[in-house]
Amino acid sequence: MVLLVTGLCGHECFYCPLSLEKQGKRVTYANEKLVGDDGDVIFEAESIGAKGTGITGGDPLVEFEKTVHYIELLKETFGQRHNIHLYTATPDLRKLEALADAGLDEIRFHPPLGMWAAIENTIYPAAIERAVETGMRTGIEIPAIPGHEAEMSKLAKAVQAVGAQFMNMNELEFSESNWQELRKRGFGVRDDVSSAVAGSEEAARRVADNLRLDMTLHYCSSGFKDATQLRKRIMRRARNTATPLEIITEEGTFIKGVIECQHPKEEMKRIVSMFRIPEDLIRFDTGGNRVEIAAWILEEIHLDVEGQSFIIEEYPTADGLEVERRPL
Repeated sequence: MVLLVTGLCGHECFYCPLSLEKQGKRVTYANEKLVGDDGDVIFEAESIGAKGTGITGGDPLVEFEKTVHYIELLKETFGQRHNIHLYTATPDLRKLEALADAGLDEIRFHPPLGMWAAIENTIYPAAIERAVETGMRTGIEIPAIPGHEAEMSKLAKAVQAVGAQFMNMNELEFSESNWQELRKRGFGVRDDVSSAVAGSEEAARRVADNLRLDMTLHYCSSGFKDATQLRKRIMRRARNTATPLEIITEEGTFIKGVIECQHPKEEMKRIVSMFRIPEDLIRFDTGGNRVEIAAWILEEIHLDVEGQSFIIEEYPTADGLEVERRPL
């Protein structure tokens, strides 16, 4: 599970891909679910069968007490084998022991780009050493930025020297929040069907090929995140949350019918009575103010239904992102 504790952050990295609805906002999301209380976090973890959690932001250490609370909540609920890692740009030595005591398994520091070439002159080395002393797996995670291979290499050598166990390099991607800054700096997309930045993967490969280090150098492509990590999570959530009225596709999306009309609650009562529809095959969707119904039933009765009828395909995520609709 991805647990975004807060959209707040003390840095303004030009490449930050966080969405506009989250960036700079005091909000908490468990995957796509806006969190109102602890129950939402547990529900989302159970919905996808999460064996671990990545805590992110913004910067989760900006809201430190909340972050510690969620680490303790997840460990108490799911046990010590529920692996938790955390991303932060805050090398606060005082907070590291508290994170370890709460149960954090791994910390991934994210120093801003301007510090990579001379990281030894910052507090990050001391933070890495302290984190290692607490017993947490400790490393660095950065985007692979074309043209900055020299800084990436210097960073890798410097953090290994103080005990870092790994450096993760992620493929740089365009998003709704960073595309203007990326274009301003001359970056373009890899191809017409990808949001990945051209040259990012090659930059990571050059760094990995030219360094001979004892610590792990890892590269994660945007394609792997989308095609493997995200798809598997969506499939698990689909299996765990589907009701009898939803059809699960091979991609893990839901197929169902929807009725949009002026008085959906009254219309639902009417058609339930008229066609004797089982209660587990129809419901009122409060958020969408519409009737949701098994697709095969709506296809049979749509001519006798008020308003507009559609067969839709949507993700099984908390936000229910719709990807297609077909009017009947």
